[in-house]
Order: sequence, then structure tokens, then C-alpha cells
Amino acid sequence: MTYRSLRQCVDDLAQSGHLVRIEEEIDAKLGAAEIQRRVYQSGGPAVMFENVKGCKFPMVSNLFGTIERARFIFRDTYEAVQRVIELKIEPNNFWKHPARYWKSPFTAIGMLPRRCSRGPILANETTIAQLPQLVSWPNDGGAFITLPQVYSEDVGQPGLMHSNLGMYRIQLSGNQYEVDREVGLHYQIHRGIGVHQTKAIQAGEPFKVNIFVGGTPAMTLSAVMPLPEGMSELTFAGALAGHRIPMITRKNQLAIYADADFCISGTVHPNKKLPEGPFGDHLGYYSLAHDFPVLTVDRVYHRTGAIWPFTVVGRPPQEDTVFGQLIHDLTGPIIPTVIPGIHAVHAVDAAGVHPLMLAIGSERYTPYQEQREPAELLTQANAILGQGQMSLAKYLLIVNREDDPDLDIHNIESFLAHVLKRIDWRRDLHFQTRTTIDTLDYSGSGLNQGSKLVMAAVGLSVRELPSSIEGDLRLPDGFSDPNVCMPGVLAIRGPAFSADTSGSDVAVEKFCDGFRDGDPINRFPLIVIVDESDFTAGTLSNFLWVVFTRSDPAADVYGIGVSTHQKHWGCHGSLVIDARIKPHHAPPLLEDAEVTKKIDAMAARGGPLAKYL
Repeated sequence: MTYRSLRQCVDDLAQSGHLVRIEEEIDAKLGAAEIQRRVYQSGGPAVMFENVKGCKFPMVSNLFGTIERARFIFRDTYEAVQRVIELKIEPNNFWKHPARYWKSPFTAIGMLPRRCSRGPILANETTIAQLPQLVSWPNDGGAFITLPQVYSEDVGQPGLMHSNLGMYRIQLSGNQYEVDREVGLHYQIHRGIGVHQTKAIQAGEPFKVNIFVGGTPAMTLSAVMPLPEGMSELTFAGALAGHRIPMITRKNQLAIYADADFCISGTVHPNKKLPEGPFGDHLGYYSLAHDFPVLTVDRVYHRTGAIWPFTVVGRPPQEDTVFGQLIHDLTGPIIPTVIPGIHAVHAVDAAGVHPLMLAIGSERYTPYQEQREPAELLTQANAILGQGQMSLAKYLLIVNREDDPDLDIHNIESFLAHVLKRIDWRRDLHFQTRTTIDTLDYSGSGLNQGSKLVMAAVGLSVRELPSSIEGDLRLPDGFSDPNVCMPGVLAIRGPAFSADTSGSDVAVEKFCDGFRDGDPINRFPLIVIVDESDFTAGTLSNFLWVVFTRSDPAADVYGIGVSTHQKHWGCHGSLVIDARIKPHHAPPLLEDAEVTKKIDAMAARGGPLAKYL
């Protein structure tokens, strides 16, 4: 079944047992978000909140809460879209397997958006204050839209085919925003809307933006899809929705998605910025308040019977994890066609996506060497770091497929073991300093500022990885509680970070200086210094989250037996990463105790969500 409205999707999910309805009153401030987090973690259904406190609009969450439900939503179009992508990769497949691909041309035609002059979205008008005021975490700066579809066009080449549809954070209330007149528009570095705003400023023209909420779920997924620059997300949405996306186009007005549930229309002032945030974000910490563009609101439309979809982000996994799975399924096969020699790339969700990326490439030009050094892998790594959102990777670990053709890039522990068995810390670490990182990553020196580290591993195994601590492990004063996270990786509790007048803490440097190359601790090729070693070693997810969200490579990577040769840094002994919490880091996300008690009480009453809460 294909959906032209969110209401159709909700009704279909309910009839199919994928959605439950809550009739009792739920507060959009913290209550709805806590229910969503619990239901998602339990693998529960989509949830329709019929009675939202102080608001006439119902809310729905967890639509994409499981990969099975997400595929169910797109069950009639998903395979067709995959086949169109296959043909884009290899057009000759159409002639080799005509029975498989005979529908693909029709799918491609259906991708084109359709112009129209009216639609359900224009039926009613409201105000920003009347919309659901979703607050997900106690210290959020106000209410936010968490599933927006932000639409803009290129003023130099206006029109649907040169548009951009992105999912950028929208703050509806709080801070210094004028009530009902201004909303915050937060978009991160390397986003298509930034190109459009720059062109509008250069042309001296008003930068108009429309924010859609709801409609067919295909529009929501398309807003997060990393499509090539210049390709309209509306075309992809049409293929996934199974129909051409209807867009209302009128003279001197920005196009409006006709089947949306809500639309906020406005103009971004070229010289005005206001603090946006804080906001509990997908790295598991608050992104703090920073100046971002402001949208001056002109109109707020909604269709009759409108539903407000939302999600909640926080420490992974959350519902946006499923978005990542869908994106990988659909776009993963394209990557080898974009970067020669690359076979697979995996942005690790448990580490917050951008902080850690894994890649499998090939050393194609030196097949005759038995023990090789990384060569083409470094070229491929640079290419990855030059591609759109992949350029935000902070740690990039890349290996050679021919060393283990069966290596699964999604088996993270096996991948890390493969790297640690082969990597030479003297040679295989390649830093980029004073560069850009994810806007939401506060491990660096400032907003968008930090460093990157490429770890490239090629060749035969050069070491065995210990899985236990043997004998008496001598540790310097202030360091204790060693725990094995996984073979070859040791977590050690360090003293709380204490900066001197320069902002540095020399504790980890002194730790490294206390050992020599031959000391037993070097049996572990990777050591991480953390605040809680038992927590870090407790699960693979804990290890990935702590180490890669709390460290900036240039500032926090140390080593035993350090040397520098022609400005290339390396170490003879263990690599040491300081993953302690630092004063400049953003605070982690914690739930409100009183709200937790209320939701506990709901579960105890035996309601429809009792088994999920």
C-alpha cells in the first residue's frame, strides 16, 4: 500500500497491529518523549497520542521504530526503488535481466514531482503557539520539531528540480524568539540549505523557506537521505511514495507540499541570528545554545484532521537508528561507484554516527608485496573525507578487503580486532588538525572545530590480542581499575580531568611516560583512559559511545614510546586515548525524575502500553 497522507499510514498501521492509541491525556513537555524512548527500546509499536495536553492536534511517534515496520510502510515501493538504484549503478543490467527491471522506467517517471494549484494543506491556518510543543529533555531550550522537512530553492535556478529538502532542527519556542513570529533554524555544516542561503544573500534576494510536517512517510525519509548535490529529494520521495509528489506552485511564492499535515512558511533574515538550543541530541549529550538563522513566520497552514509526527533523539540507539539502516540499504551499493576501490562504509551508530566511521577498500596496485604498507587506502580515505556528510567523520578506520574477504563491516568487534592485529602505530596514524567536525560534537576546540584521525591497516597480522590481564599490572598513581573491553583493548580509570592555566591536563601524558616499550601493558595495542572503566568495558555500545564521543584525536590521542619523524607522529608501544569528560564537553542527557514517576504509574495501571513502558 502507498500512502498519500499520514492519516492513511496511521490507519493502516493500526489495522495491521503496528500501532496503538493512547486516549488519556499526555503532556508534550517531556511526557510524550519519555514514552517514546521506552517504547522504542522495547521494540514496541507506533504510538498515537490522541489527547495532547493543551493542544488540539494528535501526535504520533515511533513510526520507524523497527526496521521491520519501516519496510512494511514502504512494502510496495522499496524493492522498486532498490532496482532503480541498481540500474543507476550498472545500466546494462536492464538488458541482461529485462524481467527484473522492466518496471524500473515507470518507477523513474513516477519520481518527478507534480505541479498543482491547490491541496489539503491550505484548508486551515493556525499559529506556532497552537502547534504541539514537544520538549524531549529537561534542559532543552524550548519546544522543537523533530521530524521537519525543510524546503528551499536555489534563487539562481528556482524550481522544484533545484530544490533542497532536509531535516534541520526547528526550535518553536523559548530563548529570544518573538512568540508566533520567529522560529530557530539550525542546520549543520555541509548541508544543502546553506548553499541556497548563501546564493540568496549574494543575489540580494529574500531567502524563503517552507517547513513541512507530516504527509507521506516517504517525504520524511527523503529529507534525511544523503542524495548527490543537485538532485532533488522530491524525485526520490516520489519513487518511494509510489506517486508523484504534489507541490503547490504559485507566482512569487515558494512551493508548498500539497499533502503535508502542516506547513510553516517564512523568510530567513540575512543578517539576523539568535541563540538556538540547548537540545538533547543524537550523540547522547546536549548540543548547547549557539547563534543560528531565524525564520520570520508568515503563515502556518494545516490540513483538516492533521497529525503531528515526532521522534526523540538521544544516546543511540534511538528511532533515527532505523533511518540509518534504511539509508544504508538503499545507498550503500552506490558508494563503490563514487569512490573507486571502496567496497563498504559504515558510520557507527553507537558512537554517534560521525565520530566513528569504518571502511573497507582495496590495495589494488601492489599485489606482489606480501607485507604491504597502506598506500591506495590513504587515497580512498581522503576521498571518503571529501564526500558530503562522510566528510564529518572524526575517526576513520580503513582496511584492505583482500586481507580478509569475509570481514563484515557491521561486526564492529571483529572489525576492530582486524585493525588492532595489523596496524603499526609508528606508521599508520594520519591526522588532520584544525579542521571541521560535526556541529553536535563538543569534543573539539569549538563549534565545528576539531581534528580527524585516519587509521589504516594492511597486511598480515603482526600481534595476538590478549583477552585477559595476566599477572600484576603496574599502574601509575591515580590510575586504577583496569578492565578488558574486548581482545586487545584495555580501559583504565584515570583521575578526573583537571586543566592547568593553558587548558591542558598532563595526567595521561605522564601515564604514558611511566612505561617503556617492553612493559607488559603494551600487550594491549589500545588503551583508553576513562572516568568509569567498568561502565566503559561493560558493553561494546558503552565502549564506542564513551571513547569516540569524548575524545578529539589531535588533543586526546597519546602513546607509549612516542616519536615524530618528518612531522609524522607515531608510537612504538600502546596507543592511548584520553576519553575522560572534559570541562568543554556538553552534559549528557538525563531524564526528569518526576516525569519518570508519572510514566511508571501509567505502566502500573495496565494500560495499552503497559508491556512496553
